[in-house]
Amino acid sequence: MQSLPSGYRALVIGGSGAIGGALLASLRADARCACALSLGRTSTPAVDFEAPASIADAAQALSGQGPWHLVVVATGMLQGATGNAEKRLGDIDAQHMAASFAINTIGPALALAHFAPQLPRDERSVFAVLSAKVGSIGDNRLGGWYSYRASKAALNMVVKTAAIELARTHPRAVLAAMHPGTVDSRLSAPFRGAQIGRPAEAAAGDLLAVLDRLDPADSGGFWAYDGERLPW
Repeated sequence: MQSLPSGYRALVIGGSGAIGGALLASLRADARCACALSLGRTSTPAVDFEAPASIADAAQALSGQGPWHLVVVATGMLQGATGNAEKRLGDIDAQHMAASFAINTIGPALALAHFAPQLPRDERSVFAVLSAKVGSIGDNRLGGWYSYRASKAALNMVVKTAAIELARTHPRAVLAAMHPGTVDSRLSAPFRGAQIGRPAEAAAGDLLAVLDRLDPADSGGFWAYDGERLPW
């Protein structure tokens, strides 16, 4: 990350996942990065999006180690114990939709609320969340996947809204919703991820390269891994 100050400090929330782990490895290999920490359910402090209080607790525990020049929320849920990705309206289940919003929207929103204040006020910083192109309302041509699409669209709105507020106190900060593309990961595995997805290491490199190029004027945008600006 050449655009961040030498000795920058980074946090990856969801560092145990495929993309999060690849991001973490890349940052730790960067000689300009003084510290790259992974936060998740088993880290110390722990961050569990199904236990919202843990997010505030982790931010408080790490407040003395900042400022954080780069924060990436690399979490996401498409399907799991509460159900599968819906193919039609009749498949919508309240419990599954609530779980999707908890992981894909509410957790990242709380991470923004508690960690964005720890970005430096007088230096460049970047706060990125992994969204998904299927969360684009304007690009939706196939339908289906109601909970995932809706929760990622809501996440995009959180990022856009937070960028407006944060610009008043952190004028050099960039907030971005990022689409990593199809990656060979646990999330994409049921959908031929190993056959059609890219390695997580390639996705991480692409994402960091895009983030490195974004300016404060781009804050609040929705971007693909190749630098394309995506429609809302």
